[in-house]
Amino acid sequence: MNKSTWNTKLLSTLVLALVLSACKSTPMNTKPVAVEDKSPGQTTTSTADTGADTSGIKEVAIDGNAMDSDKALKDPNNILSKRNVYFDFDSDAVKAEFRPLLEAHAKYLLAHTSAKVILQGNTDERGTREYNLSLGQRRSVAVKNSLNLLGVQDAQIETVSFGEEKATEGCADEVCSKQNRRVDVVYENE
Repeated sequence: MNKSTWNTKLLSTLVLALVLSACKSTPMNTKPVAVEDKSPGQTTTSTADTGADTSGIKEVAIDGNAMDSDKALKDPNNILSKRNVYFDFDSDAVKAEFRPLLEAHAKYLLAHTSAKVILQGNTDERGTREYNLSLGQRRSVAVKNSLNLLGVQDAQIETVSFGEEKATEGCADEVCSKQNRRVDVVYENE
């Protein structure tokens, strides 16, 4: 091997080593961040962490069947049997009235790490097909983000949009349309 080839290989190796060391990951700051709850009537401050810290979740009464996942999810007297989050017209903002419901589902998912949930976004019939698919997706992502803030990991959540596909046909009034503007919380294997 001649000296020029050897120098080229040495130089290539050094450049590669420099490039790889420049791409080295650095650990993220894992200090807890203070989060203030500004919901109406709330004055608490909690700390959010990158782990599944449930200190920010208010105590939600889940009956004694909570550990038996099938019973808790199907018991009509249990908050976990409520599976719909409703939205205002043309909005993807999660209303404060659904906070206890989302806290209960988050608490359940944190206690049952093998459980997975599918968040199905829906809209009423107004708007184009493409717009409604997009709005349905934004709604399901908004509910996912709420669950994430409560400590639920992405691996347990899937989002999908049905747009207006599951809307009640021929809604003539606002009461009917309100029922179509929702995210359905569906547990896998149910």
